[in-house]
Amino acid sequence: MKNTSKRILHLLLVAILVMVTVTACSGGDNKADKASNESKNTENVPKKENNFADISQDIRGNTAPTQEQIDQVNLSLNDTYLGDPFDEVIPSDYSAYPVEGDVTLEVWMPANSDIPDMNKHAIQKQVEKLTGIKVNFITPPIGQEADAFTLMISSGDLPDIIIGPGRYPGGFEAGVNDGAYLDLTDLMDKHAPNYTAWRNSDEMRRKTTVTDNGKLLGFYGIAPYSEWTWFGMLIKQEALDKTGLDVPNTIDEWHTFLTKAKEVGFTEPLNYGSNYGQIFTGILNGAYGVWDWTFLDGDGKVAWGPAQPKAKEYLATMQQWNKEGLLNRDWATADFNQRMASAVSSKTAVMMDSPDTMWSYWKQQNDIDFVGALNPILNEGDKSGTTYRNFKRAGIEAAITTQAENVEAAMAWLDFNFSKKGWEILNYGEYGTVHLIDEAGMPYYPADSYIYKDPDGQPVSVALNKYRRHAWPSIRDEHNSNPLIVAEGSYSGDIREYWTENMDASMAPPPISFTKEEASREAELGNQLSTLRGEYFAKIIKGELPVDAYDKFLTEAKKMGLDEFLSIHQAALDRYNER
Repeated sequence: MKNTSKRILHLLLVAILVMVTVTACSGGDNKADKASNESKNTENVPKKENNFADISQDIRGNTAPTQEQIDQVNLSLNDTYLGDPFDEVIPSDYSAYPVEGDVTLEVWMPANSDIPDMNKHAIQKQVEKLTGIKVNFITPPIGQEADAFTLMISSGDLPDIIIGPGRYPGGFEAGVNDGAYLDLTDLMDKHAPNYTAWRNSDEMRRKTTVTDNGKLLGFYGIAPYSEWTWFGMLIKQEALDKTGLDVPNTIDEWHTFLTKAKEVGFTEPLNYGSNYGQIFTGILNGAYGVWDWTFLDGDGKVAWGPAQPKAKEYLATMQQWNKEGLLNRDWATADFNQRMASAVSSKTAVMMDSPDTMWSYWKQQNDIDFVGALNPILNEGDKSGTTYRNFKRAGIEAAITTQAENVEAAMAWLDFNFSKKGWEILNYGEYGTVHLIDEAGMPYYPADSYIYKDPDGQPVSVALNKYRRHAWPSIRDEHNSNPLIVAEGSYSGDIREYWTENMDASMAPPPISFTKEEASREAELGNQLSTLRGEYFAKIIKGELPVDAYDKFLTEAKKMGLDEFLSIHQAALDRYNER
């Protein structure tokens, strides 16, 4: 990575760069002032004119482009063929490209099992050509990300960019305060015009990408819309047909359905565990108001789900269902592969999972049709609810470290992801082999796309990362570019949209942030409370403890510091609301 003399020289250059850059923040008293002061008008920043020839007539609606036309799209920053599909126009500032000189950035990122080598990813090679910035990706072995990150930070030998900087002890902002990451507040306007314009084009995007005290720490994945709910109750159509019952709604109806499903041959009808959080998925427990973790109560205050009044009623119900054999026997320990193996077998009637995932495993690979059910309610007339809400945040974030040798180039490389061309490439992959452009200027996957017909025979669930980026610091267009949603015949998106439009998400907490002191204490208390909850809830549901053991659990949680834990979250929420 970097040697000591380079680090010292770089820090001097960064200090000079910050001193000569116009400060972008001052403390306005209202949100309009904050948005204005937070990112000043960039009209005075010199920009190169694009002067691209309009090639929309050659590209839009073309289902058999020539190699010359493919090169026109893939090897040029020309974006004249792209439409404007969203309420806010995606920026098209390419004045920084190609970056002058021989620039190579080192980027640390967690491993992805679907991408053997990010350095050979087709998307990355295309971005390198268009920006003039070479990148060397550093990825630890799968499963060793946490240890590798800790070792990297403790060594003091940092790359230029870190993807997923929130792993830092105390969080993203603590990394800035400790001098590991750069504070980019005074640099964003000049060196990240696309990101600046996009995040400021919508109040929710602005609010969720700035700290409580007005700092811009890095580049967040931010979407054109709040993405649909992605996780819920999914029922095999065969189970509905064999039981002769309608899609259940109340907890009692669910009990009747699962009992009948077992009678007709589904020996472990409900796959209760979840690799997304085991039994604490906010689905069944949500019917009782016993949400997984923190949520906003009716007064908009932070509350803790496991401490709610009907927790014992929820636990008694689950204990009964487990005793009756309505749950998969390995619900407390099953990993993803074990769950999917059970899902496609005749044992399972219901999964708590993503319809995108189950479209792949159930429908595409095994021709098993399924339907989505709203999160259960306790009483007829109750409103189905969820603590999931997207807040137009998507993907992951990126930080530039204080050891970056070329800060401007690092910012330019990340800023490309928030341009119209970056939106196309990151979401839809290469033009020609992966996507085409329709008459309205919208990218789409044709039937023979590599996404659906991978030359190596990989399923779509793998190809969605192989030919594009699913989670990245970029503009993620999930609803239109997720191939599992837009595949011919797919109803995954319909289920997710149905859930979103018919479930109350008012109790979902926004993406708050903690001070360094708060983060340390919150993590300590949170880990202790999570362990306590896991032990008691699992043992009660298994019947190893009586339901009344919950009273001892709640007493221990309060002694452990539950009130302090909630006060930390409330303080952070109050600050968020004032952003």
